[in-house]
Amino acid sequence: VQLQASGGGLVQAGGSLRLSCVASGRTFSTYVMHWFRQAPGKEREFVSRISYTGGSIYYADSVKGRFTISRDKSKNTVYLQMNSLKPEDSGVYYCAANSIGGLVARGMDYWGKGTLVTVSS
Repeated sequence: VQLQASGGGLVQAGGSLRLSCVASGRTFSTYVMHWFRQAPGKEREFVSRISYTGGSIYYADSVKGRFTISRDKSKNTVYLQMNSLKPEDSGVYYCAANSIGGLVARGMDYWGKGTLVTVSS
């Protein structure tokens, strides 16, 4: 599976961004899709995940109520809608995939190149 994330940018606090991650290669619909982020000097942290059916979704407490993950099987794409952004949301956002789900970066099988999100105060 090859993953390509996009949609990052510079936004003011309180603003919104929508990230996209397009998958190619092996069957997209069989993988659990995740978003992670990494701020400078910090470890990569879990943000959200969505099951292959879309019926199971999980968020980190820090983004719950503000971020929404979704997937479009017809487009092999997973999205992360980010609202009410805060400066602490800044970092490089990565999409990742595996077959069983997880909350830690080392458990992922496939990674895309990240997309940078900068939230100014």
